[in-house]
Amino acid sequence: MRIEIPELCVVALVGVSSSGKSTFSKTHFKSTEVLSSDYFRALLSDDENNQTVTSKAFETLYYVASKRLELGKLTVIDATNVQKHARAGVLRIAREQNCLSAAIVLDIPEKIIKERNAARPDRNLNWNIIARQSGELRKSVKQLQKEGFRHVYILSGEGEVANAEIVRVPLWNNKKEETGPFDIIGDIHGCFDELCELLIKLNYQVDFKSFTVNHPEGRKPVFLGDLCDRGPKNIEVLRLVMNMVKSGGAWCIAGNHDVKLLKKLNGKNVQLTHGLDITVQQMESQSLDFVQEVKTFLDNLISHYVFDGGKLVVSHAGLKEEYHGRSSGRVREFCLYGETTGETDEYGLPIRFPWANEYRGNALVVYGHIPNPDAQIINNTACIDTGCVFGGSLSAYRYPEKEIVRVKSKKEYYASLKPFNKISSSYDDMLNIEDVTGQRFLNTRLCQSIKIDAENSAAALELMSRFAVDPHWLIYLPPTMSPCETSKHPDYLEYPKEAFDYYKTRGTGKVICEQKHMGSRAVIVICKNSESAAKRFSVTDDSFGVIYTRTGRPFFDKSNCDEWQTENTILTRLKNALSSSLFWEDFNTDWVCIDAELMPWSAKAASLLKDQYAPAGRSGRVSLSMSVNAIENAAKTLENSQITVSAPKAQSVDLNMLLNKFRKREEALALYTDAYRRYCWDVKTTDDYRIAPFHILATEGKVWNTENHITHMERIKKYMAGNESDPLFIATNYREIDLLDENSAASGIKWWEELTASGGEGMVVKPFDFIAYKGLQALQPAVKCRGREYLRIIYGPEYLLGGNLERLKKRSLNKKRNLAQNEFALGMEALERFVKKDPLYRVHECVFGILALESEPVDPRL
Repeated sequence: MRIEIPELCVVALVGVSSSGKSTFSKTHFKSTEVLSSDYFRALLSDDENNQTVTSKAFETLYYVASKRLELGKLTVIDATNVQKHARAGVLRIAREQNCLSAAIVLDIPEKIIKERNAARPDRNLNWNIIARQSGELRKSVKQLQKEGFRHVYILSGEGEVANAEIVRVPLWNNKKEETGPFDIIGDIHGCFDELCELLIKLNYQVDFKSFTVNHPEGRKPVFLGDLCDRGPKNIEVLRLVMNMVKSGGAWCIAGNHDVKLLKKLNGKNVQLTHGLDITVQQMESQSLDFVQEVKTFLDNLISHYVFDGGKLVVSHAGLKEEYHGRSSGRVREFCLYGETTGETDEYGLPIRFPWANEYRGNALVVYGHIPNPDAQIINNTACIDTGCVFGGSLSAYRYPEKEIVRVKSKKEYYASLKPFNKISSSYDDMLNIEDVTGQRFLNTRLCQSIKIDAENSAAALELMSRFAVDPHWLIYLPPTMSPCETSKHPDYLEYPKEAFDYYKTRGTGKVICEQKHMGSRAVIVICKNSESAAKRFSVTDDSFGVIYTRTGRPFFDKSNCDEWQTENTILTRLKNALSSSLFWEDFNTDWVCIDAELMPWSAKAASLLKDQYAPAGRSGRVSLSMSVNAIENAAKTLENSQITVSAPKAQSVDLNMLLNKFRKREEALALYTDAYRRYCWDVKTTDDYRIAPFHILATEGKVWNTENHITHMERIKKYMAGNESDPLFIATNYREIDLLDENSAASGIKWWEELTASGGEGMVVKPFDFIAYKGLQALQPAVKCRGREYLRIIYGPEYLLGGNLERLKKRSLNKKRNLAQNEFALGMEALERFVKKDPLYRVHECVFGILALESEPVDPRL
């Protein structure tokens, strides 16, 4: 016998003891798929025959079964299941998990049962028990389908059991093998002319006489239901869609209006409201054959489809993740009507739960049912009912392109109960606290399973909620940067040779050395205009860009009118530079994300200079000057008095040596003061700032991490920091170094020595390619090599004196490097998700990850 069971279901094996259920299950199912009552009795009590724990055993069995079904795993219940109350537990978990249920009955003659029972020394049951089970089985067989089992198979005798073949069949909603491309069309409601116009706009060839449609590239429409009611040409819509589905050229799912129409055609007593009267009136003039064809078509429409390996789900009113690919009355109800509170608004319309706000599924859900003037795209869901019949438009969602194509309605065919132009979305695309709290593991393309600890998540949440820019703009944060290995050179803590060796020993033969600017890291996200910003970033304040720090804080305080004006001026000048250089046209984009350095450092670190560096320099200069004077006076006094000091040897003081030591300290402090002063200059107008972009990170449809760093530098010079560009934006000096050429490497070291000798901070060494690998492991995106004088700011004025340098050379870089690699992976992942138009929460979980990692305890001097 061929036994067909759904690929996802709960299977109850039904049969008396010794009927061979366990042997049957081992033959036809995986061992992990079978949950045996005997096994669970043994699991709890070490004895599979211990009937006193049967209740607890089944409680545990059903719990495990429920978890398996929750994960989409077929589950077999191996128990006698001859009693109705025993089978009720199986049906209960099927309902709870929105799965179908199947019963396979093993009806074995009593003679064979007796023989098998006698041959089981571990369990020789009293015959009265088996006879009672046999009687219950006979009573049960005829009731199984009435009880709720969708599939029932009865195997009579050993022969049928031995020859049984189990075939797993896909659910009707499982069309995962259909990969598209698709054009998903929203609620039509009898708007035939607009449907034809939309199909033609999508490049379909429409024959209006035969009602046939095809696409030269093999695309298929997917209709989201509500084909009829309210509109003028319901019959034409039905003929067109039915022919397309019948020919295999389209898919269609049921809408609530379609279900109501079917009830009416089947003679049920339904109210002719919400436009159903229009459809019924038009149907009355049609032939009985056509009416029967419509009834059959509507009756065969299912609640939802799962396409493209599970990446796409289509449903009339949307679908929560836990319902994807499931089959139950509850699922169908959600697909048709959505989820409501049971209350109505002032127009008498149901108040709906905004399920899409909480949606976190990997599958894209495209649906209709809820009319809005514009398509609502949120959290990997798209509601594309744009109210054509109410005078709005008819929309199609192109998959996998993720584009909306629509045509305007020719007129308002039906008045909406709620004024259509006043309908506003209840959706919110902001991050939920559950998305970032607790311990998390984030998977990225460059680095698998990055661990975010709970306490670090809490720190990131504090920063994001209190200090960050509008999260709509926050699509990227730059990574921290590790210094090069500690130098073996006796006079240097950091030296280019170690930076070069890091990449050379890992198989990278070419690097780019970029001058390290004396400023603060800044991320600039800017759009062509405020309309583009509203469309792509969902900002509502008429802004067209933002400048923020590497921790997501506003670079300029918008509560301060002067600073707000400064940011607006900088962004306007950058936008003008991009426009005049034809950047928007050449990159085919309306927005860009730029990584840059904003100078002077004092513009952002004024409080740090005022409260830390300047006081240390001032007090140090005064105290050391006084100390030097005191020692000099003491030396002169001692010399003039010609007094011989007789003191124990341990207390004798060489004033010349002490004076030399304090003079060196005084000189070191002067160098320290000079070092931080180089980062400071007065900023009175916008012209006093300088911005050095060094990465064009992303534009519409593209993350530019596949381009090498030379390309980035050349494009920045062409479009932002060229000779004819605004002097506010400057190009970064750089050198291309061939590490396999000793002369080239030596020239890189010499360039660094010249930069740092003239007061420069140092340089950043990057692999030639934006992302470099050793095997499958991504290397450091960059390492910094800082100059001797600059490092006084970091390690203190006297870090080169008195053995301090030798002690500092014992520093460890492993944790810093791990952080840099993980933060880089998260940053790239955030941009890639944003460019792919993933839900904003998916972008933000990466950004939050970077903020969380920033609170890791790492030596801040590195």
